[in-house]
Amino acid sequence: MVPLGRYFTFTEADESLNTGATNTQMSPIENNAETGNRQMTDLRTHATEIHEQFSDQLDISVEDVEERLDTLVNEYKVPVSEARRSVTNTYLDEAGMDRDELGGGGGNERVEVADVDAPEEWVDITAKVVELWDARSDAVAQVGLLGDETGTIKFTKWSKSDLPALEEGQVYDLRNVVTDEYQGRFSVKLNRTTVIEELDEDLEVGSDDVTVEGALVDIQSGSGLINRCPEEDCTRVLQNGRCSEHGEVEGEFDLRIKGVLDDGEDVHEVLFDREATEDLTGITLEQAKEMAMDALDTSVVADEMRADVLGRYYRVTGPTFGRYVLVDEMETLTDAADHEAVLIKARSI
Repeated sequence: MVPLGRYFTFTEADESLNTGATNTQMSPIENNAETGNRQMTDLRTHATEIHEQFSDQLDISVEDVEERLDTLVNEYKVPVSEARRSVTNTYLDEAGMDRDELGGGGGNERVEVADVDAPEEWVDITAKVVELWDARSDAVAQVGLLGDETGTIKFTKWSKSDLPALEEGQVYDLRNVVTDEYQGRFSVKLNRTTVIEELDEDLEVGSDDVTVEGALVDIQSGSGLINRCPEEDCTRVLQNGRCSEHGEVEGEFDLRIKGVLDDGEDVHEVLFDREATEDLTGITLEQAKEMAMDALDTSVVADEMRADVLGRYYRVTGPTFGRYVLVDEMETLTDAADHEAVLIKARSI
């Protein structure tokens, strides 16, 4: 986004700075005018970027876009970020486009893997294909792991994108990819607007993993058998059958554990995804669904998991996201301290 200062318009009070006047304090009216000017400039910048994204599909002008944004922001008092999302979604519907077909608009920031820290951002990245995995869906052409000197990140290439195949061990310059987040893990998606350039060079791939160990003293609420929104690109956990973005939906079951490891000095919050949860507990997703169906209660799954693993000692390795360590590797430790004492501590949390 272009800095607002580049479009700053001086009021009469500001002009006095150039004429030697000493009284530079603005009146409330002048101050409001300046704020309004900055906001209009901000909306104009957003409107220009949105227009660039849809100029090939829709007959719209920058002024049309700005008017929609202005209505939402100034009449309905919607935050600018939400107004932009709403207007973008409206144009996506009008153009019959998927979000993955949408370019970044206004030029993308070139980032390293470790810089990816938010979803739905359009970026350019140079990375090496570290691993390729088996795709679990016909909608996915390729899935695997990209890496650079700062760490690694998952990538997904959609089948409908009609892009050339990536080769394991090869370095690529990837332009116009979109970031995503699932269970605290960031990833990038390659879409039909992505430009792939094969580079004749190698990259040293770094690691952003940490290792922690200790007794599993708590399994937090929101663990066990959960329901996620089935909408494409949405992974939100449903609350009472509702997604915070898509409303009432038919959820898809998933497994996770939000746990706490205690090493006697520090506590570490850890997050196990479906695969790691199955490895930790021995309970598969299908078994968990059967347990919940028999009991007519999904909470029995988390209760069973607590009974099986609380108080046991583990060493886990993975990247960090916020306060959580995201478990990629896990090892059960046998040289634990007093098991009963650990359980007493666990019940006190």
